Amino acid sequence: MSTAPDTPDRSSDRRDTARRPPTPPPVRWVINNLFNSWFNGLLTVLLLWMLLELVPPILSWLIFDSVLFSALGAEEPAAVCRQADGACWAFIHEWWRFIIFGRYTFDEQWRPALAMILALGLLVASCDRRLWSKWLLIAWVAALPLIGVLMRGGIFGLPFVPTTSWGGLPLTLGLAFVGLAVAFPLGVVLALGRRSTMPAVRGICIGYIELIRGVPLITILFMASVLFPLFMPRGVTIDQLLRAQIGMILFASAYLAEVVRGGLQALPRGQYEAADSLGLRYWQKMRLIILPQALRISIPPLVNTFIGFFKDTSLVIIVGLVDLLAAAKHALTNPEWRGFYQESYFFIAVIYFLFCYTLSKYSQSLERRLNVGTRR
Repeated sequence: MSTAPDTPDRSSDRRDTARRPPTPPPVRWVINNLFNSWFNGLLTVLLLWMLLELVPPILSWLIFDSVLFSALGAEEPAAVCRQADGACWAFIHEWWRFIIFGRYTFDEQWRPALAMILALGLLVASCDRRLWSKWLLIAWVAALPLIGVLMRGGIFGLPFVPTTSWGGLPLTLGLAFVGLAVAFPLGVVLALGRRSTMPAVRGICIGYIELIRGVPLITILFMASVLFPLFMPRGVTIDQLLRAQIGMILFASAYLAEVVRGGLQALPRGQYEAADSLGLRYWQKMRLIILPQALRISIPPLVNTFIGFFKDTSLVIIVGLVDLLAAAKHALTNPEWRGFYQESYFFIAVIYFLFCYTLSKYSQSLERRLNVGTRR
């Protein structure tokens, strides 16, 4: 008679395991992600040490040791700020209107403010696909002339303000929005022309793209603002702001063309063959099948180009235009407030960050919505 082999009694192990408290999820996440190896643990400790060394001084400068109300109540606020150890936000309180609106007439600064609110409001509405209709297009068509009237004036009892007095954030947004709105379709046409089967069209597009991309933006702005008027007939002048805008459009279109061309080349050959099999003409094929897919693929580099172009508007200072960055620099030339560079640059850095971060997050949400059909 054989006996069954002894089997270990695991009931006690189960009871011991049941008695142990479960590891909290945050602790488990920290162990699995930050201390799962000696190297990652060392990096985690180093990063924590860096944060402890950097964050408290930054917070002290920004908040705890900063000066605002005490300086505003003093006879010489700049002198009070120089004795403080933190940031002087009284400088921003004193100069924020000049930094935002530049040299625009002080009593008429409500006009560029209203123009910015109107443009940004329509832009936000355009980001909501539920609002895409003919009424949104009509709103844009009606708003653009209204924005121009608000900025320039000269009619409806509004005093005339020349473009040489425009500046600050309205000028930066205007150069960026108008430049991208015109450069994007031009870039799409250049990308299609570079992939054209007609040698003449392809050669012209390649020559233009490589020429513009081969020189810095500063050179193009200098050519558009300084050298271009020399080739105009005597007595014919073009507005300085318009010349700078055209130069930036030419520059942005070349870079956007290469981004769109990358999206076109990323499409499988079968998409082109399928479109041809439907008997579609060239522009029908591009508009209905090829370009929607190519632009969806190109969303990340397109947004990267948009953000870079928005920040490149600061280069118009070399042609005498006072954008947001130039206005901040001009505010620092006041003898009483000279030296508060950190506060000035921090203020405009926050403005640039808000616009760029918002655009980046919207592009990510748009990419997720458009990739629903291809998501695995």
